[in-house]
Amino acid sequence: MKKLINSIDTIVDEACEGLAAAHPDLVRFNREPRYVARAGGPVTAKVALVSGGGAGHEPLHGGFVGAGMLDAACPGEVFTSPVPDQMEAAGRATSANAGVLFIVKNYTGDVMNFELAAELLQADGIEVRSVLVEDDVAVKDSTWTAGRRGVGATVFVEKIAGAAAERKGSLADVERIAKKVADNGRSMGMALTSCTVPAKGSPTFELGEGDMEIGVGIHGEPGRERMALKSAAEIVELIAKPTIEDLPLKRGDTVIAMTNGMGGTPLIELYIAHNTLAKMLSGLGITVAYALVGNYITSLDMQGFSVSLLRADKELLDLWKAPVHAPALRWGV
Repeated sequence: MKKLINSIDTIVDEACEGLAAAHPDLVRFNREPRYVARAGGPVTAKVALVSGGGAGHEPLHGGFVGAGMLDAACPGEVFTSPVPDQMEAAGRATSANAGVLFIVKNYTGDVMNFELAAELLQADGIEVRSVLVEDDVAVKDSTWTAGRRGVGATVFVEKIAGAAAERKGSLADVERIAKKVADNGRSMGMALTSCTVPAKGSPTFELGEGDMEIGVGIHGEPGRERMALKSAAEIVELIAKPTIEDLPLKRGDTVIAMTNGMGGTPLIELYIAHNTLAKMLSGLGITVAYALVGNYITSLDMQGFSVSLLRADKELLDLWKAPVHAPALRWGV
């Protein structure tokens, strides 16, 4: 499998350097321990938001560092959790005496390492709270996970909690809002192909030419079912219906919807999928207040997409539309 890399050993560092080189007004890169932080240093009296996880899901998380979103992101190696030293250093670098909120996707390594980092910071008098994102409705207790996997709703949590922090909300209030978003967000994805981890150089799993995987994880974890390829409309039905039912959404509800590419799906196909999703939600009497279509939480070069829905009230909608200026998300500025 052909890859645009220089060395397997330097992929993540070089990508982070490239992010900082492209957006020096927004982010800076700290090599050891590795984290990407908001340019300009800590913001006075503001809760610091720190997230992270294995690389390979770009733009998550480094692309969401900036005003109105994250203060720092800690990337591990590809599909590998960052180590506690990274989150501890990022927390210290961004703390402005208003506390630190860790946003953690539900994978065993991430949960354990963020907990250790929180203990180290708290031992030095820095108050830390954590919010766990576990929104994948496809399966429970899958590879790398006890409970549901944390996937697309992470973007919702980082944006909305980021807006609350930017308004100088207290740590308790930013934590409350982040949990509210996590509780009201659900996702499900599918794959047309596997992804290829650079160090391995071959597909993570085998998928027949005429097959697709419904409910696949962002690391290629198994999903609900493998079946023959169907039309875009049929696929949207297969992944959106369980997402709607799990919340559950009802007529009159308002949502923020994300049709997210897994890294290898053309935008034209994502818009086709989103068109079906929008019509489906409208037919159920559910209003889409805001929508994202594109690559936001990927799986390297996997062809496929996911649907994420957030049931949103006035408070969450107001925070969603608040200004954000990060490399991968920008409006209102």
